[in-house]
Amino acid sequence: MKLAATTLTSEVKDELRRVETTKTDVRKAELTTTLRFAGGLHVISGRIAIEAELDSMEVSQRLRKALAEIFGVKSELSVLSASGPRTTTNYLVRVLDAETLARQTGLLDQRGRPVRGLPNKLTTGSPEELAAIWRGAFLARGTLSDPGRSSSLEVVSPGNESAMALVGAAGRLKVPAKTREVRGVHRVVVREGEAIAALLRRMGAVSMVSRWEELRQRREVRAGVNRLVNFDDANLRRSAQAAVAACARIERALEILGDSVPTHLRYAGQLRLDFKDASLDELGHHADPPMTKDAVAGRIRRLLAMADKVAAEQGIPGTEANLPPDFAIS
Repeated sequence: MKLAATTLTSEVKDELRRVETTKTDVRKAELTTTLRFAGGLHVISGRIAIEAELDSMEVSQRLRKALAEIFGVKSELSVLSASGPRTTTNYLVRVLDAETLARQTGLLDQRGRPVRGLPNKLTTGSPEELAAIWRGAFLARGTLSDPGRSSSLEVVSPGNESAMALVGAAGRLKVPAKTREVRGVHRVVVREGEAIAALLRRMGAVSMVSRWEELRQRREVRAGVNRLVNFDDANLRRSAQAAVAACARIERALEILGDSVPTHLRYAGQLRLDFKDASLDELGHHADPPMTKDAVAGRIRRLLAMADKVAAEQGIPGTEANLPPDFAIS
């Protein structure tokens, strides 16, 4: 049964909110990141306040408990009922007269200026602190989608600086993460299944890792069965033949053009050679940064056309020269 992304996300957050640690620096790392990603600094009636809007009462209580136990700070909790553009009930944790807290957590620097990303002390901390950074960010604005071709673990960031800090923390944990901006919203994305599992384990969602792997394997088996059901042998043969023909033409194109191949066209051609059985959409996901399938197809077409033009000018065989006699180009 396919689970909705909201279900997977809530299960991860439910496990993460139960993670316990006695190390103050680790708790500070999670708390600070939650405050940064769930809200941040505001000025209310001329006073600095810190607000964090969360989608879970339990996560809100975890944050309030940490504020009280680590910094001795009292906080207010308000319920933001679903209405208008807000489709779910959220919970607002607010600390008034929070200038001292903002300095203690590193949300303000020593000159009283807001820190746009995350405090450097956090992003260069221990592996436990780096994991706590990701735990706090996920509890604040994280989502986990279904395993599959487009599976991802994402965190919405308040800005590019915070996103880059989160990517850096992931890198130090040996987990590949990337930033992307869509309509002015910055996101940090982890796509590969193994990387997602590793990050979940690092954050403390150990039980969810087993669940995620089970869902991923089930999805892969089902996808394999569906491919056999939906495509008969003739279609499979045509697909395999097309892949062989494309790779043969690309190899010949690279021979013809040599060092004169534009970098972006060489990259697209090499993608096809490296992942011979992948669809254009899958090739786009393998690209760094990711590309659409139309972009990949367009670059490969331009590579072949450029090579054939050069071959015609030089009077040498074109990209079809490497094709077996019984292979036709569609």
